[in-house]
Amino acid sequence: MPPSPADPSPASDSRNTLWLALALSLGAAVSLGITRFAYGLLLPPMRDDLGWSYTLAGAMNTANAAGYLIGALTSPWLMRRYPPTTLLVGGSALATLFMALSGFFTEAGPLLLQRALAGVASALVFIAGGLLAAQLGARRPDRMGLLLGLYYGGTGLGIVVSALGVPWALEVAAGQAHAWAWAWWGLAAVCAAATALLTWPARWIACSVAVRTSITPSASPDADRLAVRVFRPRDFAFGLAGYAGFGVGYIGYMTFVIALLRDQGSSPGAITAFYALLGLAVMASSRLWAGLLDRHRDGQPLARLNALLGVATLLPALTSAWPLVLASGLLFGAVFLSVVASTTALVRHNLPPSQWAAGISAFTIVFAAGQIVGPTVVGLIADGPGGLARGLVYSALALWVGAALAWRQRAL
Repeated sequence: MPPSPADPSPASDSRNTLWLALALSLGAAVSLGITRFAYGLLLPPMRDDLGWSYTLAGAMNTANAAGYLIGALTSPWLMRRYPPTTLLVGGSALATLFMALSGFFTEAGPLLLQRALAGVASALVFIAGGLLAAQLGARRPDRMGLLLGLYYGGTGLGIVVSALGVPWALEVAAGQAHAWAWAWWGLAAVCAAATALLTWPARWIACSVAVRTSITPSASPDADRLAVRVFRPRDFAFGLAGYAGFGVGYIGYMTFVIALLRDQGSSPGAITAFYALLGLAVMASSRLWAGLLDRHRDGQPLARLNALLGVATLLPALTSAWPLVLASGLLFGAVFLSVVASTTALVRHNLPPSQWAAGISAFTIVFAAGQIVGPTVVGLIADGPGGLARGLVYSALALWVGAALAWRQRAL
């Protein structure tokens, strides 16, 4: 049943926070699951139709990451002027618009611009939603890892919808000029529906949760330790550097793995199953790693998850054996959004609530900077000897370097 602000019982409060985290996860579905990662499914037909090199194909996601960086840089300023609920819904509406516009262009310049603008909007959605999820978790510190995982796991829902919807749209539009445009419009329609649904938790939070999550220091066991602490980037230097490595490495996989599978001869049905199962693994990851995120105040969760992600990224570069390729997708899906959740948990464990927005924004900025590098470099490598497989080796190395750096992050 949907939450009621007037129901104060502990059981109902726990149920309410779970409902709200699940509803907020639609923001993650729009901002990452669809706005960013659906492009991996559209890259092969667009590249074939428009005659792109892998470098240009990768540049599309580099533009998206550059826009994401702009959104991350401006979000602290915007959050001082607007409530996060406004940024959540407004950013989702803008992301929907830019997704729809991507279906109207065939020239590289306008498409690069649309991808960049969609990146700006998705950053606002993702950061605002992450802050609201952290505030929900502050009400239930014992379930912080689960609540954060539920929010970030919404990305998996967007991936599943994309995995099932894009092939269907391409099939329906087969024979028409630029059939891939219909997939963009279909995804935009899904984003519009998700945005409409997001208005419900945003409205509920605005009238109830935002007030009740203005936590005083006494509300947390760590309150006395955290009360006077402010966010300083140097205190989180190794965590930030490790997260930048994650940004560089993971985006190469999500941009090019579908193209690699197609080059290796995988059938369309197998590719759909691979991507849908990856998305389902993302959705399940909230429970897999919740304990790890709750137990550690240092960089160990980020380091361990980065290392696992490197293994998942390397597998399809070494073999086309379907069981191992499928294992790669399942492992990748089960890990990569929990890496994002681990940085929010790191901020939450080591800073007071008043500093969470600054901390989350800083991690998002280095994440976005890493994503700018990843797709274009992998594309350049893929255009040379070794192809996409060699590009994914580079991605795996970047993830392992990130893991080594994050391992050195200590609790404050």
